[in-house]
Amino acid sequence: MRHWLLKSEPDEFSIDDLAAAKNKSTPWFGVRNYQARNFMRDQMRLGDRAFFYHSSCPEPGIAGIVEVSAQAYPDVTQFERKSPYYDPKATREAPRWVNVDVTLVEKTRFIRLAELRAHPELARMRVLQRGNRLSITPVDPAEWAFVGKLMRRNP
Repeated sequence: MRHWLLKSEPDEFSIDDLAAAKNKSTPWFGVRNYQARNFMRDQMRLGDRAFFYHSSCPEPGIAGIVEVSAQAYPDVTQFERKSPYYDPKATREAPRWVNVDVTLVEKTRFIRLAELRAHPELARMRVLQRGNRLSITPVDPAEWAFVGKLMRRNP
């Protein structure tokens, strides 16, 4: 099993939106970066776990854990002309973009970006690297375990 970090802007789709969704599940659509797409398409598997990360907001951080519940398939928003994710170069015969489905495992104690940065054990975590803007990044097993311990601590 691999571990991931998935970023979402909470004003677009938050952990609470996922908790309120039918079956607590949603397609992780709208990814328009080739490296992030390749992670979903080539490496994500059923049962992989990911941190749900709130980004581009006043208080970024990890808000919960999700599980990959459907492997990569074409992202339908690339074909919808009125969608902000529309891609005129994508066709149904040759889709350019994919998504996976994720299901909420648990909403956790919110771990702020500043708290993540405070731990030298997480210094190499991709989300903490300068200039990292990817919406999907792999998480090292040791980082996953360490953040899991943080989630169980009182702030």
